[in-house]
Amino acid sequence: MAIVSFLISLAGATMLLLYAVRMVRTGIERSYGASFQRVMTGQRSYAQASLVGIVMAIVLQSSAAVALLTSGFAAGGMLSFPAGLAIVLGGDLGSALIIQILSFRLDWLVPMLLAVGGYLFVKTEAKRPRQMGRILMGIAFILISLRFLREAMDPIRDSAFLPAIAGYLARDYITAFLVGGALAFVMHSSVAVILMCVTLVQIDAIPFAAGLSLVLGANFGSAFIPAWLTRGMELPARRIPFANLALRGTWAVVTLFAANMALRNGLLGDLQGGQMLVNAHLAFNASLLVLALPFCARLRAPFEQLLPEPKNADATLQPGRPASALDLRNIGSPSQALSSLKRELLRMSDLVEAMFRPSLELYRSGDKEQIRTVRDVDEDVNDCLSGVRKFVAAIPAEEFGKENAKVARDLMEYAIRLETAGDVVAKRLTVLAGDMRKKGASFSKDGWSELVEMHESILANMKLASNVLISDDLESARLLSLEKTEIKRAERDSRKRHLKRLQHGTTESFETSDIHLETLRAFREFNSHIAAVAYPILYRNGQLLETRLIEEMPQMEDSPDAEVKG
Repeated sequence: MAIVSFLISLAGATMLLLYAVRMVRTGIERSYGASFQRVMTGQRSYAQASLVGIVMAIVLQSSAAVALLTSGFAAGGMLSFPAGLAIVLGGDLGSALIIQILSFRLDWLVPMLLAVGGYLFVKTEAKRPRQMGRILMGIAFILISLRFLREAMDPIRDSAFLPAIAGYLARDYITAFLVGGALAFVMHSSVAVILMCVTLVQIDAIPFAAGLSLVLGANFGSAFIPAWLTRGMELPARRIPFANLALRGTWAVVTLFAANMALRNGLLGDLQGGQMLVNAHLAFNASLLVLALPFCARLRAPFEQLLPEPKNADATLQPGRPASALDLRNIGSPSQALSSLKRELLRMSDLVEAMFRPSLELYRSGDKEQIRTVRDVDEDVNDCLSGVRKFVAAIPAEEFGKENAKVARDLMEYAIRLETAGDVVAKRLTVLAGDMRKKGASFSKDGWSELVEMHESILANMKLASNVLISDDLESARLLSLEKTEIKRAERDSRKRHLKRLQHGTTESFETSDIHLETLRAFREFNSHIAAVAYPILYRNGQLLETRLIEEMPQMEDSPDAEVKG
């Protein structure tokens, strides 16, 4: 019975730890996720890239999250293989630093973190304070889960069960290595697994040798996570996780055999304690970064040969411009038709994103050729909308049923929204960029910073909108609707700050006042069109009102409309 109680307690503590780590990461992504692209793609050397990886892993509480972000940017051509690999290697070291921070006994912080975090999350409406509350509560839950883990071990520490398992893992370090790797992959969090191992060693539940083998295995297993999660992505995105897996796996196996041989021969002395295990984890990741960083560029060619581009790729298709997913001659079943429509809308969304992404850069460069390219893409977006209209019109409503036909119409409405968003870029933002070039003017430092932040937030919302389109997830749809409100607030706040700069006589603000205000309005309108994908989902689940107006106004005796209504 004691074993069953132990397993239940261990599972509960582990799940709370996983949830808490995810809670912290979610809060940070929702607060600052829009800035990740600029930070991760703006470095100029491999050392800077690795430093960015370290910081990002500490912020996101996950080296796997850093690897996935890096892969996404590499797939979009915004990040080279060597720089991406340097970021991922730095992320592994950053993840190890998280272990060092969280391994301290900080139980005394829990009540304060819960009080402050709970107040910010429950009582505030602004985005960043609310997400900061989520982050603080997540950190508190991590500390609580570690305390639960220690308490779960107490009843069986002196039993025959745990010492037998611990002794076996200490003797058979290969099995311990494999167990650590499997746990990291299954739990999708090396931070959680290694924190658990450190806690077990701290309370003398397992010996240091077994903990070291488990930690090395967890390091190896964590490298499998991004390699597995990127399996469906483009080849440039997959090469970086596979390179990290090869480097990390090789170094983990070499360290495993070397460390265990040294421990058995007494070459390392009598190593004990959780802090020493944390030090070993840090040393493993720091040495891997130092050894592998100079070879990041040289590894590009081998992994391009290992994962080559398919030879039968259609050379006539431009990158990022896949063929239409709609075939009027073969509409297929309702599920097939709706899937085809969603794929075509994803294609439209990618085209609109390709137009919007360089829009701010056009303000600085005023490149006529780039402006012409953006407007050419708008013609492709218009063609996509024409195809969607024809496809929906060709759907036999009787065979599809009312519900499926309504979903198809909703998808067509979103296609219209996407086309309108493309027009905002092609017919307003590019015109404003041309005006900037003609005037030779520039925004004030604060004004430009506000536009950049808003631009990044809208790009993040486009990614979220694509997820909503594919998944029909209610929580994501709610988040997208909330983000739309945040963009409105950002536009309003930027407008107020701009007027204050005018009052203080800022020269740049006077020169670009009209362009700044018009850009804010265009950004807000563009984001509104993108966020429209959430409306049908929210309405179906009863989370969206048809009107904001009060249905029945109380009649006042002095109302000028009283007699008219009567």
